[in-house]
Amino acid sequence: MTPRRTPPGPLDIDAAEVLWTAYVAAHPEAVAAGDEHVVDRFGDSVELSDELLGLVRSGAKRATAELVTEFAHRGEPLPRIGAHWVACDGRGAPALVLRTVELRVATFREVDADFAFDEGEDDRSLRSWREQHRVYWERTCAARGARWSESDEIVLERFRVVWPPEHAD
Repeated sequence: MTPRRTPPGPLDIDAAEVLWTAYVAAHPEAVAAGDEHVVDRFGDSVELSDELLGLVRSGAKRATAELVTEFAHRGEPLPRIGAHWVACDGRGAPALVLRTVELRVATFREVDADFAFDEGEDDRSLRSWREQHRVYWERTCAARGARWSESDEIVLERFRVVWPPEHAD
């Protein structure tokens, strides 16, 4: 049986800006080097977005991986260390502000067990990370008319939750 995949809702940019403004007001020093931020979500469905956001809230997930080609497809620059993003749930409502603390670009086979563990998904093993990400990237690439390959570059990002205070690391 294929898991349910409800298309995600549009991102609520206005509400995300309210969350972002509250963070900046409380922590102006955090944006001294630049206040750029993106508004985005994890996953490609309401169900997956909400599941992954739940792992972030619980503290299990402190890393994420995205294909370089996906950033290019969306017309977005790659993230930078110190940058922020407002993470939304599957319906597009903003939930958390995250700050990028580590980045590297690697291929599928270069991802290590420590990174897989920090992504916090499934049993947190490298085996399950590879199985689940292969399925995910084959699906998302096909949806935009592309084909995924193990040699595709992947942005490996570690982050901290910085807002709201009750969820911050």
